[in-house]
Order: sequence, then C-alpha cells, then structure tokens
Amino acid sequence: MKSTSPEGARAPTVKSVVLGVLVTLLLTGLFAGSKAAAAELVLFESDTCEWCERFHKEVGPAYPNTAESKCAPLRRIDIDDPRPDDLAHIKGIVFTPTFVLIEDGEEVSRLTGYPGEDFFWSLLDRDLKKLRHPCPG
Repeated sequence: MKSTSPEGARAPTVKSVVLGVLVTLLLTGLFAGSKAAAAELVLFESDTCEWCERFHKEVGPAYPNTAESKCAPLRRIDIDDPRPDDLAHIKGIVFTPTFVLIEDGEEVSRLTGYPGEDFFWSLLDRDLKKLRHPCPG
C-alpha cells in the first residue's frame, strides 16, 4: 500500500508517537509547569572592583553548588550597564559590590560591600530567612 501523505512522507510509528508524547510531558513538567525561582541574589558589580574580584575568588566557585543558590540563584549585573527592565525599580546602588536579595521582583534585603567569606555566608543565611517562601533546609 502506497503512502498518501504529501511528498511520500511516512506515517509515524506507534513508538515515535509514544516517544513524542513522553518528551512533551517531560518538557511540560520541567518548564511550563514550573516557574523560575521566586528569589534571586542580584550582585551589582564592576570590572574595577577589587572586592567583587575577591568575592568571585572566595565564594563564586562554590555558590552554584550550595543550597543557598538553589533558593536564590546569583545574578550578576554590571553597575555601569543599562539596568534591566525587571530591576529598574531597585534604586540607590552606588557602591560595588552590592548584593540585593529579591523575591517575586521585590527587594527583601541588601548588603553593601563584601565582608569576607565567613561573614557573607552568615549574613546571606540571615537574609534568606526573611523570604516569604523560605528555602528548604
């Protein structure tokens, strides 16, 4: 029996249809059904900032692998670049580094300066407890 589909295209097999449905369900569950993190830690920085460089050396490599990062991923913004639209309402950023903890688009807390690795983690943990939807753990 000849195919009646355009340009000789073959009818999909049951296996390919099932695979397509499974992939669609998986992607829907991962992306469409879940929203982005409600909180984020925004780092306002500068290329000429020594304390920013120190933060990136001491905390930067570990941060993406921490529970804190799962709760509030780090987002880096150059203080000299135009402010992204979703951060236009964040005012008063003068010094670098400045860390702003944001939840659902609103500022929760701010840390101006980098106090060193040990103090950074304790201050971040303190601030994460201020979130309306606290981090697990």
